[in-house]
Amino acid sequence: MSYLPDVLENVKVLITVKTYPLPSNKYEELVCTAGVLEDGRWIRIYLIPFRSLSQEKKFGKYEWIQLDLIRNKSDFRPESYKPKSDASNIQILEKIGTDHEWAERKKYVLREVFTSFEELISLAKGETKKSLATFQPREIVDFIIEKDTRTWKEQWLANYDQYNLFKIDEKKVIPKIPYKYSYRFLCQGESKTRTLMIEDWEIGALYWKCLAGADGDEENANKLVKQKYFDEFLTKNDIYFFVGTTKKFHNIAPNPFVIIGVFYPLTQKDYGQTKLFT
Repeated sequence: MSYLPDVLENVKVLITVKTYPLPSNKYEELVCTAGVLEDGRWIRIYLIPFRSLSQEKKFGKYEWIQLDLIRNKSDFRPESYKPKSDASNIQILEKIGTDHEWAERKKYVLREVFTSFEELISLAKGETKKSLATFQPREIVDFIIEKDTRTWKEQWLANYDQYNLFKIDEKKVIPKIPYKYSYRFLCQGESKTRTLMIEDWEIGALYWKCLAGADGDEENANKLVKQKYFDEFLTKNDIYFFVGTTKKFHNIAPNPFVIIGVFYPLTQKDYGQTKLFT
């Protein structure tokens, strides 16, 4: 039995994931866009040229969108679909805020929560080829910052010329983040920590915002990023990871998952305190 029908007409998707844009050899730019359907099942929409959409079509996280989708047959992962026609036909519906103790968002994204990475990897490598999931770590041990290359590959940059993106100021090559961010954490039933890289657009945007606030001082900018994702989140929030595989490494990497989004609802205690002082 297939995961979902090959054609999904007028389907509603709650967008929960947008990864940091990556120049591509085949497309102008890769942005992994994913979300959940009304029944909580995950779906990947690939490819949406997000930065090429008109301003009124640029949807945000936790917005419902509606469109026609067809299975992306070039991708073996069962959750992978693509717009049936031009992505400009996307309809943006309502946005789910964070009122009512984040309950409305939780209702959709926490329908199925994994606590064992061994189980997730087994499903990814097995017949189901599962490639998207919500995961809750038992304990987050550390937030790791590592230096990375500062420029995109020349082949990727050359591809932008092919798509004439340099002719429009808004679509200049998005700057590369010169650091990699990862969580080190423990899973239920395991004594050895795991480390997963975070590829969410949100953390990339935070880095650039912190860098501007730190007057270009990268060390201080990274301190602010860690303060948000480690000190603040672990103190005030329940942490869940939205995890996904890459098509290239799904079948060959021992653990093919990366963190493509972080879900951080306020704990009941902190939410109640926030409401009290509002």
